[in-house]
Amino acid sequence: MVVPPLLRAVIMGPPGSGKGTVSARIIKHFGVKHLSSGDLLRDNMQKKTEVGILAKSYIDQGQLIPDDIMTQLMLNEIKGLDQYNWLLDGFPRTVAQAEALDKECHIDTVIDLDVPFETIKCRLTARWIHPASGRVYNLEFSPPKVQGIDDITGEPLVQRDDDKPETVSKRLRAYDAQTKPVLEYYRKKGLLKSFSGTETNNIWPHIYAFLQTKLPDVSQKDAAIPR
Repeated sequence: MVVPPLLRAVIMGPPGSGKGTVSARIIKHFGVKHLSSGDLLRDNMQKKTEVGILAKSYIDQGQLIPDDIMTQLMLNEIKGLDQYNWLLDGFPRTVAQAEALDKECHIDTVIDLDVPFETIKCRLTARWIHPASGRVYNLEFSPPKVQGIDDITGEPLVQRDDDKPETVSKRLRAYDAQTKPVLEYYRKKGLLKSFSGTETNNIWPHIYAFLQTKLPDVSQKDAAIPR
């Protein structure tokens, strides 16, 4: 029996494009290891590792974490996953990071969630939270019964700074400036697979069908209706 080669994939998409939802579905259906740069950074900062302390010093000053620190952090983690199919999320973010990754391993495919910025702006700015419980409401999909008020406690809802319209616009511009060259880098290599749409549930079946050409569905549930 021929063992298929292990999958080395990257998922890309602007903040609010549904990357978290899509990644969770890929993990569920295809059993890949998911490596998120954000999760890894938070973990290292919490544990106060050398890299974590260094990274925090940049974040606290409102600066981007330098390429070499992010690369070192991610490549160390990747080394422990050489027996698994994996999906990188949030890395590489710059061409320098992509080149450093290429020196260590061969990337098979880059999944790009191509969601219009206007859709993302509406999606993110519609999000309000109840700080004490972490309950999230979305004015479009799951609004509170009374505008601005938590359904259960009756306490006021707040909008995170990250979700305020001016911040969302700034984050999207930063993503565009930083990441477009990375998408172009992978496009030239013939590895970029873009999935366009305004709703994750409409994009997902296409991603699922694409990944099925590379990996078997390992989920227990009926794979005919992937969710």
